[in-house]
Amino acid sequence: MALSGLQIFKLLPKTNCKDCGFPTCMAFAMQLASGKAELSQCPHVTAEAAAELGEAAAPPVRKVIIGAGDMAVVLGEETVLYRHEKRFEHPPGIAILVDDTVDDAEFQVRLDTFKAQEFERVGQMLRAKLFAIESADAGRLAARVKKASDETGAGIIVMSDDAEALKAAAGPIKDKKPLLYAATAATFDAVSAVAKELGVPFVIKAATLEELSELGDKCVAGDFKEVVLDPMSANLQDAIRDQTYIRRAAIKKKFRALGFPTIAFPCRMTDEPLLKTVFAGVFVTKYAGLIVLDTLDPAQVMPLLILAQNIYTDPQRPMQMDQGIYPINEPGPDSPLLITTNFSLTYFTLAGEVEASKVPTWLLVMDTEGQSVLTSWAAGKFVADAIAVFVKKSGVDEKISHKKIVIPGYVAQISGELEEELGDWEVVVGVREAADVPRYLRGLGA
Repeated sequence: MALSGLQIFKLLPKTNCKDCGFPTCMAFAMQLASGKAELSQCPHVTAEAAAELGEAAAPPVRKVIIGAGDMAVVLGEETVLYRHEKRFEHPPGIAILVDDTVDDAEFQVRLDTFKAQEFERVGQMLRAKLFAIESADAGRLAARVKKASDETGAGIIVMSDDAEALKAAAGPIKDKKPLLYAATAATFDAVSAVAKELGVPFVIKAATLEELSELGDKCVAGDFKEVVLDPMSANLQDAIRDQTYIRRAAIKKKFRALGFPTIAFPCRMTDEPLLKTVFAGVFVTKYAGLIVLDTLDPAQVMPLLILAQNIYTDPQRPMQMDQGIYPINEPGPDSPLLITTNFSLTYFTLAGEVEASKVPTWLLVMDTEGQSVLTSWAAGKFVADAIAVFVKKSGVDEKISHKKIVIPGYVAQISGELEEELGDWEVVVGVREAADVPRYLRGLGA
């Protein structure tokens, strides 16, 4: 039974020392109760209190780390069912499957492709960070695991039914936190012993949620914290049901046996490549921590990474650009001046079209707390008096020889008021859609 914030507070030192990172013990207790903090953050809690707190001391979905350094993938720590309630914490890790159907030549191709494959979107670099390597041959498994780890730095999911094969393959790279796949009811003791010896996470899998819960109970009883669940769903319908049930049990019921991140294999649910991508997209939203693909085709990988980026962006803290003056296409004093907000998607969409136009342009980016043009206008942030103050203080007049500024077409209604606020500036109403910007900019020089 989960404890309330007040119940937890009664067990804390009540010194308000702030060593936990929160201003008061009550604030820390409330964060513990909601699963947003861990008891280990308090260095002064007594052993008796720690034992009594028990269930409330960890987030509903345990944290698991696979890999190391820049390629580390963090799973879990989720506290809500729906993104609008707060936010989703960690986007799912994308793993590329290599099994015995992949020969050595193709394996090398996948390694080389993996190293080079990276996508930039709204200022962030996106990529798959994991390999899932499976083989019935223990020697081949160990060799491929080491090769993939050494050449790519990727996190590795080591897949075998044999606990000794898992140990032999994962042992040499244990410092890079590989994930062992997988423990069943029959192999739990052997696989969990290997995971404990190496200090690495492992997967438990079962054909039913009841059996999976029983294995989860064993993990809780054995104090295994870094565990991943595989419900072995037979099809997409079962997968949505299973993933939703697991998340609800963890979040709503505080059911520790299912309070771990999950893994999904859309690559094994269909032979149709596009359907694999569709299925994987479902798992991004409902609620897989790891998604295993059998391809590095950018047409399949990139959409999933972008979807995850969108879903896992904090809705209360949109991605933002720094306020300032951005030169595009090497502008000079006579180049046109455009203004927009600092919402990242707005900036990168507009900047991309300006760059494509080949017209040297100054782009003035105003801080509107990451809101888009219309949203910030409606919120009173991208309005005439605020824009005028920003333009005058920006220093842009030192870079241009004219006093003409182009505003987005969607806020044409502020043009007259903005001219009054700016005084000797000319305000020009630009286009409404970014796609029309290249034609518009070329027309300015006609």
